[in-house]
Amino acid sequence: MSHKEAARVQSPDHVVIVGAGLAGLFCALKLAPRPVTVISAASLGEGASSVWAQGGIAAAVGEGDTPEAHARDTIAVGGGIVDETVAYRLAGEAAERIDDLLRYGVPFDRDLEGRLAVGREAAHSARRIVHVQGDRAGKAIVTALIDAVRKTPSIKVIEGYSAEELLVASGAVTGLRLRSTANGETLALPARAVVLATGGIGHLYAVTTNPAESYGGGLAIAARAGAVIADPEFVQFHPTAVMIGKDPAPLATEALRGEGATLINGDGERFMLKIDPLAELAPRDIVARGVFAEIAAGRGAFLDATKAVGAAFAQKFPTVYESCLAGGIDPATQPIPIAPAAHYHMGGIAVDGRGRSSIVGLWAAGEVSSTGAHGANRLASNSLLEAVVYAARIADDIRRLHWQAPDPIASAANEHSAAPEKSLEARLRETMSAHVGVIRDADGLAKAIRIFDEIKAASESIALRNMATTAFLVATSAYVREESRGAHFRSDFPKANSDFARRTMTTLSAARHVAADLVRAPLLAEVIGSLA
Repeated sequence: MSHKEAARVQSPDHVVIVGAGLAGLFCALKLAPRPVTVISAASLGEGASSVWAQGGIAAAVGEGDTPEAHARDTIAVGGGIVDETVAYRLAGEAAERIDDLLRYGVPFDRDLEGRLAVGREAAHSARRIVHVQGDRAGKAIVTALIDAVRKTPSIKVIEGYSAEELLVASGAVTGLRLRSTANGETLALPARAVVLATGGIGHLYAVTTNPAESYGGGLAIAARAGAVIADPEFVQFHPTAVMIGKDPAPLATEALRGEGATLINGDGERFMLKIDPLAELAPRDIVARGVFAEIAAGRGAFLDATKAVGAAFAQKFPTVYESCLAGGIDPATQPIPIAPAAHYHMGGIAVDGRGRSSIVGLWAAGEVSSTGAHGANRLASNSLLEAVVYAARIADDIRRLHWQAPDPIASAANEHSAAPEKSLEARLRETMSAHVGVIRDADGLAKAIRIFDEIKAASESIALRNMATTAFLVATSAYVREESRGAHFRSDFPKANSDFARRTMTTLSAARHVAADLVRAPLLAEVIGSLA
């Protein structure tokens, strides 16, 4: 796409959506027939975490279930900082969004009487997970939405470009700076309305279930433009990533445990029975720490579905089955080796009930945003629900607005430093896993913060500097939160502290002050020592 072509995609009422996962595609469809341009770093259907989602969407559509019960479950696992109003509204809109997805052609599983089939996952009080072919919900949903997008004339898709900078003047969006993933060419795209739907941050970690595109780029460009960031320290680690030497690691869906699969160590012991009354169906943060402890102790950790699923594994969970076979494991007859992996970011760009950020003209939906629905620990299968609920709200909000045509932006010079330097990227990911992972402490977090600063200073790649910016925000907020809550666990502060029973709201400027204090403290200690 040339600079002239970039200018031509704009019209006075045009909207730019960055990201082509569930949130981005759903928002584009809900905006039709308003003209929309969707920017996708990869081909549609590739590079989006929602494609890989296995369990499904949480929605109180089963007999005897209610949105109120769903909301209560959401609040219960959120570590005391879920915005309860947000949770009740989210659960209350679930059925309507499921109906939308059915109209777009999503083939949700049904029972023998034709009703939506629902499964159960950890910390849900009822069976309310709407799924497709057992563990293929994400792929089926996104495939159906891609087909609908391709048939919608008002939606223009530009593939092969990623957003590397948000352009802002006087506190309002004026456009985006994009970079070609093929040749590194940059260009400026004018826009008065930008929806970021760029996904999460999992690829900042050495072990993750997320695609390489989930490196926190959307969060970083918003933060660098001055947006308020909420709850960045809360990173959910999925306890059952399949360890067969792949990056990203394949996911063994939580639905397996819902069907009775157990967690065992190398001695065959069901270790979760000693940790929580809910055992394998305890909240994810508790299960992740249990799995982490067994691995750290040298006993290893395994997911055993040989009795609960057995010969039906290939039929009920085809995606997991194929992944295991590719790694030399037959899950029908063998326990699956597992480890916790970075899976979902509860933090992100702070948005209100309409999906608006603190920057005029900038909305955010999906994992890049933080709505208050997840608190310190996301309830299983609420992520896809949040994505469609807020995508629909954003579309409704934008339809009600009127703004002037975007101003022209000077063409950007061609640059060719798009790819992150591999050695620095590896150092960043290893540092995140070692010091900003399942278990954290002050010394490790301080070390990580200094390393991310060093990487930002040393790198010529804007993509890597964006990765380091997001990692820096996660680490500084984790350093400040001197307690353990939900997915954030500090070994030096292992209990919750009522003083921290609130959401984090921060900016890049505030995080830099934290880092500056870390630099000053050793210098001050050195000076005091020299005077002693």
